Amino acid sequence: MTEASPVERRVEFTAHGLGNRPAKHLWRNLVAMDLSFYKSYISEEIRDEGRAQAGAEALLIVLEQRGLTVSEDVRGRITACDDPGVLRHWLARAVTAPTAEAVFEAE
Repeated sequence: MTEASPVERRVEFTAHGLGNRPAKHLWRNLVAMDLSFYKSYISEEIRDEGRAQAGAEALLIVLEQRGLTVSEDVRGRITACDDPGVLRHWLARAVTAPTAEAVFEAE
């Protein structure tokens, strides 16, 4: 990874200084406007969150379109998952799973 620019360092320093206060979430939203050029842990974290959310939505769509019953437990497990790789694995299994619960078998 290349060395962070002075602006990138200030953005990360500010985020770190906000800790877990509500202002941190506002700051993240402000710097998330266009981060395609920006390489930092914050921008990568935001991108990963977006990937996970998109993966969860895709998985739920596949299950629902297949006519499978999606219980609140299954929906909660899917939407709580923040790992795009796991969601991708579940999505592949959802294509042929006989039930929504079967997506998680052997887990």
